[in-house]
Amino acid sequence: MGDAIIKFPTRQPKKSRFGRNNIVGYLFISPWLIAFILFGLIPMVVSFGLAFTNYHILRGWDFIGLDNFHRMFYEDRRYWNSVRATVKYVIIAVPLRLVFALAVAMLLNTKRRGVAFYRAAFYAPSVVGGSIAVAVMWREIFAREGLVNYLIGQFGQESIWWLGHPDYAIWTLILLAAWQFGSPMLIFLAGLKQIPGQLYESASIDGANGIQKFFRITFPLLTPVVFFNLVMQLIAGFMTFTQAFIITNGSGRPLDTTLFYALYLYKRGFETYEMGYASAMAWVMLVVVALLTAIVFATSARWVYYESQEGK
Repeated sequence: MGDAIIKFPTRQPKKSRFGRNNIVGYLFISPWLIAFILFGLIPMVVSFGLAFTNYHILRGWDFIGLDNFHRMFYEDRRYWNSVRATVKYVIIAVPLRLVFALAVAMLLNTKRRGVAFYRAAFYAPSVVGGSIAVAVMWREIFAREGLVNYLIGQFGQESIWWLGHPDYAIWTLILLAAWQFGSPMLIFLAGLKQIPGQLYESASIDGANGIQKFFRITFPLLTPVVFFNLVMQLIAGFMTFTQAFIITNGSGRPLDTTLFYALYLYKRGFETYEMGYASAMAWVMLVVVALLTAIVFATSARWVYYESQEGK
Protein backbone atom coordinates (compact mmCIF):
# COMPACT_ATOMS: atom_id res chain seq x y z
CA MET A 1 0.00 0.00 0.00
CA GLY A 2 1.20 3.41 -0.83
CA ASP A 3 1.95 5.96 1.77
CA ALA A 4 -1.26 7.46 3.05
CA ILE A 5 -1.49 11.18 2.76
CA ILE A 6 -3.01 12.75 5.84
CA LYS A 7 -4.57 16.16 5.30
CA PHE A 8 -4.99 18.41 8.27
CA PRO A 9 -7.73 21.03 8.24
CA THR A 10 -6.26 24.39 7.41
CA ARG A 11 -6.90 27.22 9.77
CA GLN A 12 -8.29 30.39 8.43
CA PRO A 13 -5.86 33.27 8.78
CA LYS A 14 -6.54 35.40 11.78
CA LYS A 15 -6.49 38.50 9.65
CA SER A 16 -9.37 37.36 7.45
CA ARG A 17 -11.44 36.26 10.44
CA PHE A 18 -10.77 39.58 12.12
CA GLY A 19 -11.86 41.42 8.99
CA ARG A 20 -15.07 39.40 8.66
CA ASN A 21 -15.94 40.04 12.31
CA ASN A 22 -15.37 43.74 11.76
CA ILE A 23 -17.72 43.76 8.77
CA VAL A 24 -20.44 42.07 10.81
CA GLY A 25 -19.92 44.56 13.62
CA TYR A 26 -20.12 47.53 11.25
CA LEU A 27 -23.31 46.12 9.76
CA PHE A 28 -24.89 46.01 13.19
CA ILE A 29 -23.93 49.61 14.01
CA SER A 30 -24.57 50.92 10.48
CA PRO A 31 -27.99 52.44 11.37
CA TRP A 32 -26.34 54.52 14.08
CA LEU A 33 -23.40 55.42 11.85
CA ILE A 34 -25.67 56.51 9.00
CA ALA A 35 -27.83 58.60 11.36
CA PHE A 36 -24.74 60.16 12.95
CA ILE A 37 -23.24 61.09 9.58
CA LEU A 38 -26.50 62.45 8.14
CA PHE A 39 -27.85 64.23 11.22
CA GLY A 40 -24.70 64.90 13.22
CA LEU A 41 -21.44 65.11 11.32
CA ILE A 42 -22.69 66.72 8.09
CA PRO A 43 -24.76 69.41 9.90
CA MET A 44 -21.74 70.22 12.08
CA VAL A 45 -19.50 70.69 9.05
CA VAL A 46 -22.14 72.81 7.29
CA SER A 47 -22.74 74.95 10.38
CA PHE A 48 -18.99 75.54 10.72
CA GLY A 49 -18.92 76.87 7.16
CA LEU A 50 -22.03 78.99 7.71
CA ALA A 51 -20.42 80.61 10.75
CA PHE A 52 -18.18 82.56 8.37
CA THR A 53 -21.04 83.78 6.16
CA ASN A 54 -24.00 86.12 6.50
CA TYR A 55 -26.32 83.34 5.39
CA HIS A 56 -29.97 84.32 5.51
CA ILE A 57 -32.68 81.80 4.69
CA LEU A 58 -34.49 84.25 2.41
CA ARG A 59 -31.55 86.17 0.91
CA GLY A 60 -28.78 83.60 0.39
CA TRP A 61 -25.24 84.00 1.67
CA ASP A 62 -21.90 85.76 1.25
CA PHE A 63 -18.54 84.96 2.81
CA ILE A 64 -17.75 87.54 5.51
CA GLY A 65 -14.90 85.91 7.43
CA LEU A 66 -14.88 86.69 11.16
CA ASP A 67 -17.52 89.44 11.01
CA ASN A 68 -20.09 87.32 12.84
CA PHE A 69 -17.72 86.81 15.75
CA HIS A 70 -16.76 90.50 15.83
CA ARG A 71 -20.41 91.47 15.87
CA MET A 72 -21.10 88.92 18.57
CA PHE A 73 -18.38 90.06 20.95
CA TYR A 74 -18.32 93.81 20.33
CA GLU A 75 -21.67 94.93 18.94
CA ASP A 76 -24.48 92.66 20.12
CA ARG A 77 -25.63 93.75 23.59
CA ARG A 78 -28.29 91.03 23.80
CA TYR A 79 -25.64 88.40 23.19
CA TRP A 80 -23.86 89.33 26.41
CA ASN A 81 -27.21 89.48 28.21
CA SER A 82 -27.77 85.87 27.18
CA VAL A 83 -24.28 84.91 28.35
CA ARG A 84 -24.85 86.50 31.76
CA ALA A 85 -28.26 84.85 32.17
CA THR A 86 -26.91 81.44 31.19
CA VAL A 87 -23.82 81.62 33.42
CA LYS A 88 -25.93 82.72 36.41
CA TYR A 89 -28.36 79.88 35.77
CA VAL A 90 -25.62 77.25 35.47
CA ILE A 91 -23.66 78.45 38.52
CA ILE A 92 -26.74 78.27 40.76
CA ALA A 93 -28.97 75.59 39.22
CA VAL A 94 -26.38 72.86 38.64
CA PRO A 95 -25.00 72.71 42.22
CA LEU A 96 -28.52 73.09 43.64
CA ARG A 97 -29.79 70.18 41.58
CA LEU A 98 -26.84 67.98 42.56
CA VAL A 99 -27.24 68.79 46.26
CA PHE A 100 -30.94 67.95 46.18
CA ALA A 101 -30.26 64.79 44.19
CA LEU A 102 -27.62 63.56 46.63
CA ALA A 103 -29.72 64.40 49.69
CA VAL A 104 -32.78 62.56 48.37
CA ALA A 105 -30.66 59.63 47.19
CA MET A 106 -29.28 59.19 50.70
CA LEU A 107 -32.80 59.30 52.15
CA LEU A 108 -33.94 56.65 49.69
CA ASN A 109 -30.91 54.43 50.23
CA THR A 110 -32.78 52.37 52.82
CA LYS A 111 -34.71 49.12 52.98
CA ARG A 112 -37.90 50.60 54.41
CA ARG A 113 -41.33 49.62 53.17
CA GLY A 114 -42.57 51.65 50.20
CA VAL A 115 -39.16 53.09 49.30
CA ALA A 116 -39.50 51.82 45.71
CA PHE A 117 -42.62 53.93 45.27
CA TYR A 118 -40.84 57.06 46.49
CA ARG A 119 -37.92 56.42 44.16
CA ALA A 120 -40.31 56.31 41.20
CA ALA A 121 -42.20 59.37 42.46
CA PHE A 122 -39.06 61.46 42.83
CA TYR A 123 -37.81 60.36 39.42
CA ALA A 124 -41.11 61.18 37.66
CA PRO A 125 -40.43 64.95 37.18
CA SER A 126 -37.28 64.13 35.23
CA VAL A 127 -39.12 61.76 32.89
CA VAL A 128 -41.16 64.71 31.59
CA GLY A 129 -38.48 67.26 32.51
CA GLY A 130 -38.10 68.85 29.10
CA SER A 131 -41.75 68.60 28.13
CA ILE A 132 -43.93 71.55 27.24
CA ALA A 133 -46.61 70.45 29.71
CA VAL A 134 -44.26 70.80 32.71
CA ALA A 135 -43.13 74.25 31.58
CA VAL A 136 -46.73 75.39 31.13
CA MET A 137 -47.62 74.03 34.56
CA TRP A 138 -44.68 75.85 36.12
CA ARG A 139 -45.67 79.09 34.39
CA GLU A 140 -49.18 78.84 35.84
CA ILE A 141 -47.87 78.07 39.32
CA PHE A 142 -45.83 81.30 39.34
CA ALA A 143 -48.41 83.44 37.51
CA ARG A 144 -49.95 86.56 39.05
CA GLU A 145 -52.88 84.51 40.34
CA GLY A 146 -51.01 81.21 40.58
CA LEU A 147 -50.52 78.79 43.44
CA VAL A 148 -47.39 80.44 44.87
CA ASN A 149 -49.02 83.87 45.16
CA TYR A 150 -52.12 82.24 46.63
CA LEU A 151 -50.02 80.66 49.38
CA ILE A 152 -48.24 83.95 49.99
CA GLY A 153 -51.60 85.70 50.28
CA GLN A 154 -52.66 83.27 53.02
CA PHE A 155 -49.95 84.79 55.22
CA GLY A 156 -51.14 88.32 54.54
CA GLN A 157 -48.34 89.18 52.12
CA GLU A 158 -48.69 90.96 48.79
CA SER A 159 -48.42 88.85 45.65
CA ILE A 160 -45.22 88.98 43.60
CA TRP A 161 -45.06 89.22 39.84
CA TRP A 162 -42.57 86.35 39.60
CA LEU A 163 -42.35 86.16 35.83
CA GLY A 164 -42.33 89.91 35.27
CA HIS A 165 -39.81 91.07 37.87
CA PRO A 166 -36.13 91.19 36.81
CA ASP A 167 -34.96 90.00 40.22
CA TYR A 168 -37.27 87.00 40.46
CA ALA A 169 -37.91 85.67 36.94
CA ILE A 170 -34.75 83.61 36.58
CA TRP A 171 -35.30 82.06 40.01
CA THR A 172 -38.46 80.38 38.78
CA LEU A 173 -36.34 78.57 36.18
CA ILE A 174 -33.66 77.73 38.75
CA LEU A 175 -36.28 76.21 41.05
CA LEU A 176 -37.65 74.20 38.14
CA ALA A 177 -34.16 72.84 37.45
CA ALA A 178 -33.69 71.94 41.12
CA TRP A 179 -37.08 70.18 41.15
CA GLN A 180 -36.04 67.99 38.22
CA PHE A 181 -33.29 66.14 40.11
CA GLY A 182 -34.51 62.63 39.31
CA SER A 183 -31.81 61.55 36.85
CA PRO A 184 -28.76 62.49 38.95
CA MET A 185 -30.60 61.12 42.00
CA LEU A 186 -30.81 57.66 40.46
CA ILE A 187 -27.14 57.78 39.52
CA PHE A 188 -26.21 58.83 43.06
CA LEU A 189 -28.40 56.04 44.42
CA ALA A 190 -26.60 53.48 42.26
CA GLY A 191 -23.28 54.79 43.56
CA LEU A 192 -24.42 54.58 47.18
CA LYS A 193 -25.41 50.95 46.65
CA GLN A 194 -21.79 50.15 45.73
CA ILE A 195 -20.33 51.40 49.02
CA PRO A 196 -19.63 48.40 51.32
CA GLY A 197 -21.67 48.44 54.51
CA GLN A 198 -18.70 47.10 56.48
CA LEU A 199 -17.04 50.51 56.23
CA TYR A 200 -19.91 52.15 58.08
CA GLU A 201 -19.93 49.39 60.71
CA SER A 202 -16.21 49.86 61.34
CA ALA A 203 -16.68 53.63 61.57
CA SER A 204 -19.51 53.19 64.09
CA ILE A 205 -17.29 50.96 66.24
CA ASP A 206 -14.64 53.71 66.18
CA GLY A 207 -17.25 56.22 67.37
CA ALA A 208 -17.79 58.16 64.14
CA ASN A 209 -21.04 60.14 63.85
CA GLY A 210 -23.20 60.61 60.75
CA ILE A 211 -21.38 63.73 59.53
CA GLN A 212 -17.98 62.09 59.90
CA LYS A 213 -19.19 59.01 58.04
CA PHE A 214 -20.44 61.19 55.18
CA PHE A 215 -17.24 63.20 54.73
CA ARG A 216 -14.80 60.35 55.43
CA ILE A 217 -16.58 57.46 53.70
CA THR A 218 -19.63 58.35 51.63
CA PHE A 219 -18.47 61.41 49.75
CA PRO A 220 -14.90 60.23 48.94
CA LEU A 221 -16.20 56.94 47.54
CA LEU A 222 -18.96 58.78 45.69
CA THR A 223 -16.67 61.33 43.99
CA PRO A 224 -16.55 59.42 40.65
CA VAL A 225 -20.35 59.60 40.54
CA VAL A 226 -20.26 63.29 41.52
CA PHE A 227 -17.77 63.88 38.73
CA PHE A 228 -19.99 62.17 36.14
CA ASN A 229 -23.12 64.02 37.27
CA LEU A 230 -21.29 67.34 37.34
CA VAL A 231 -20.10 66.98 33.75
CA MET A 232 -23.50 65.87 32.46
CA GLN A 233 -25.46 68.54 34.33
CA LEU A 234 -22.97 71.24 33.31
CA ILE A 235 -23.49 70.44 29.63
CA ALA A 236 -27.27 70.21 30.06
CA GLY A 237 -27.34 73.53 31.92
CA PHE A 238 -25.75 75.43 29.05
CA MET A 239 -28.21 73.82 26.62
CA THR A 240 -31.37 74.76 28.56
CA PHE A 241 -34.02 75.93 26.12
CA THR A 242 -37.55 74.52 26.46
CA GLN A 243 -38.25 75.83 29.95
CA ALA A 244 -37.19 79.39 29.16
CA PHE A 245 -38.96 79.35 25.79
CA ILE A 246 -42.32 78.27 27.21
CA ILE A 247 -42.30 80.14 30.51
CA THR A 248 -41.26 83.48 28.95
CA ASN A 249 -43.12 82.93 25.66
CA GLY A 250 -39.78 82.94 23.84
CA SER A 251 -39.01 86.54 24.78
CA GLY A 252 -36.41 86.16 27.52
CA ARG A 253 -38.33 88.70 29.57
CA PRO A 254 -38.06 90.71 31.69
CA LEU A 255 -35.09 92.77 30.46
CA ASP A 256 -33.41 89.66 29.01
CA THR A 257 -32.86 88.19 32.48
CA THR A 258 -34.14 84.80 31.24
CA LEU A 259 -32.70 85.07 27.74
CA PHE A 260 -30.62 81.92 27.86
CA TYR A 261 -27.95 81.30 25.25
CA ALA A 262 -29.83 78.53 23.47
CA LEU A 263 -32.99 80.64 23.41
CA TYR A 264 -31.19 83.62 21.88
CA LEU A 265 -29.52 81.32 19.34
CA TYR A 266 -32.97 80.05 18.37
CA LYS A 267 -34.30 83.60 18.01
CA ARG A 268 -31.43 84.55 15.72
CA GLY A 269 -31.74 81.44 13.60
CA PHE A 270 -35.48 80.91 13.35
CA GLU A 271 -37.04 84.31 14.02
CA THR A 272 -34.69 86.69 12.24
CA TYR A 273 -33.42 83.88 9.93
CA GLU A 274 -29.74 84.80 10.48
CA MET A 275 -28.42 81.27 10.21
CA GLY A 276 -24.82 82.39 9.74
CA TYR A 277 -24.86 84.34 12.98
CA ALA A 278 -26.67 81.51 14.80
CA SER A 279 -24.06 79.02 13.57
CA ALA A 280 -21.28 81.24 14.89
CA MET A 281 -23.04 81.38 18.26
CA ALA A 282 -23.37 77.61 18.30
CA TRP A 283 -19.66 77.08 17.71
CA VAL A 284 -18.71 79.55 20.43
CA MET A 285 -20.94 77.63 22.82
CA LEU A 286 -19.36 74.33 21.74
CA VAL A 287 -15.86 75.66 22.41
CA VAL A 288 -16.82 77.13 25.80
CA VAL A 289 -18.55 73.96 27.00
CA ALA A 290 -15.63 71.84 25.74
CA LEU A 291 -13.14 74.03 27.65
CA LEU A 292 -15.17 73.90 30.86
CA THR A 293 -15.49 70.13 30.55
CA ALA A 294 -11.74 69.85 29.97
CA ILE A 295 -11.11 71.94 33.09
CA VAL A 296 -13.33 69.65 35.16
CA PHE A 297 -11.48 66.62 33.79
CA ALA A 298 -8.09 68.23 34.45
CA THR A 299 -8.95 69.06 38.06
CA SER A 300 -10.63 65.71 38.77
CA ALA A 301 -7.31 64.10 39.75
CA ARG A 302 -7.23 66.32 42.85
CA TRP A 303 -10.67 65.47 44.21
CA VAL A 304 -11.97 62.30 42.54
CA TYR A 305 -11.08 59.09 44.37
CA TYR A 306 -10.86 55.78 42.52
CA GLU A 307 -10.39 52.52 44.41
CA SER A 308 -8.01 51.27 41.69
CA GLN A 309 -5.61 54.12 42.59
CA GLU A 310 -5.27 53.05 46.21
CA GLY A 311 -1.68 52.58 47.22
CA LYS A 312 -0.21 54.50 44.31
